[in-house]
Amino acid sequence: MLAKILAPVLAFFMTVLQFLGISYYPFGAKVDMSKFTLTFEEEFDGELDRSVWSGHYTYGESSSVRKGSYWNNYLAYTEDGNLIIPLKYLTEGMGGTGVGWYSAGIDTDGDAMNGFSQKYGYFEVRCILPDCPTGWAAFWLMNEGVYNEDGNGKDGTEIDIFESDCIDRRQKNAIGINLHFDGYGEAHQSMGSKKMLIKGNPYEEYNTYGLEWNENEYIFYINGVESYRTDFGGVSQNEEYLILSYELGGENAVPGFDGLDTTKEYEYIVDYVRVYQYNDLV
Repeated sequence: MLAKILAPVLAFFMTVLQFLGISYYPFGAKVDMSKFTLTFEEEFDGELDRSVWSGHYTYGESSSVRKGSYWNNYLAYTEDGNLIIPLKYLTEGMGGTGVGWYSAGIDTDGDAMNGFSQKYGYFEVRCILPDCPTGWAAFWLMNEGVYNEDGNGKDGTEIDIFESDCIDRRQKNAIGINLHFDGYGEAHQSMGSKKMLIKGNPYEEYNTYGLEWNENEYIFYINGVESYRTDFGGVSQNEEYLILSYELGGENAVPGFDGLDTTKEYEYIVDYVRVYQYNDLV
């Protein structure tokens, strides 16, 4: 009972801190997993199942430009029960493109034979963030309705459950949360990144980043503790698929920061992805 009374009060204080641009460690209520049923589980045991995970806007063996780097989905692989998405400098290029930094973005869109998407529920990833000075990893949700320019995000919102902040360029030991809708042109609307601090060393230790999504709001969690909630955009009312990605800032495959060590490989390490649905919707 006390937790239910305190939840809106804590949410109000978190909103105030975010409005003031103050980063903080999550201090809200814990996620109540008793109201959910597991609907999707990826533990990354064995070889990466490419009937579930396909390249995000990158097809076959070809590479494509992704901001300051290239994406090739075949760079993503599994090892010791983890998904590894590396970022590395290739002097001979890959997949038909030339010298530069390469990484990957993979998703569970319908392009995959056994793809997965869901409306509402709880979505969670457990991972170690990459320690790259100007790159960022992410776990996010997407559907094609995001491109509809209709003044709200109800038909589809890009939901960035977490984006790792660029070490040395932004804030260390922190992640961001973002929402985007109405396409990515002049009509584009977004909620500016909300910053959360992570205890310990997220570049060496596993943490979980989660989202509870219902028809009224988005509630974000770090290690099962509420960090922020919002109904910005009106809340997406359509199914969305899962994306795991890693990229560099910049443009046209030219990094926006030239201080990277080209002999080093930076890794985004994912232990699992799990999705749950509200019990009454299963």
